Amino acid sequence: MSAQRPRLYLFTPPLGDVASFAREIDAALEAGDIAAVLLRLEQSDERTLINRAKTIAAIVQRRDIALLLDGHPELVARAGADGVHLAGIAALNAALSVLKPARIAGAGGLRSRHDAMLAGEAGADYVMFGEPDRRGGRPPFDALLERIRWWAELFESPCIGYASGLDEVAPLKEAGADFVALGDWIWTHAIGPAAAIATAAARLLAPSSSPIARGAAEEDLS
Repeated sequence: MSAQRPRLYLFTPPLGDVASFAREIDAALEAGDIAAVLLRLEQSDERTLINRAKTIAAIVQRRDIALLLDGHPELVARAGADGVHLAGIAALNAALSVLKPARIAGAGGLRSRHDAMLAGEAGADYVMFGEPDRRGGRPPFDALLERIRWWAELFESPCIGYASGLDEVAPLKEAGADFVALGDWIWTHAIGPAAAIATAAARLLAPSSSPIARGAAEEDLS
């Protein structure tokens, strides 16, 4: 398990109207310790996509939070983003020459241990496990936790565990995730996005209930 306390990673919904969302995210980002925001954009022309990204980047980056684009590695520099989240090994390999060394290259859509290892060997700055595919499917939660434990025990590169609800945040932390991703469900949560983010952040701060994790923490302090 990582010796560092896990941090949050936020998905946005697919955005067209960024002006209204800008006000919402501005308030929500103060609710917890957020490392990165994954900006998902509705399809449009390049200039429109860049302008949308710049609007959100101005809000996110002034808080020292990284802004990552969901795909679009060809736009990252012009949009002023910090990096890109890429789905699958082929997309990662195709984008590395554009992104490295100045930008973050994150890898998701990893459906096997072999894919994850290939991403790490290729130079991905993180791997993400458990995010839904295009049809909304995701692996069983027990399998997701097993995958995170495996990665945390064997590899140094950070891993992100995707939480499909607040009840998954603490188990992902216990499994060894370096970051916990909150999907776009966070923006429509019944208690409101800021309160939901604050709840997730509190669960990351709570003492570990895992004997293994507690033992590791005690070793770090010894």
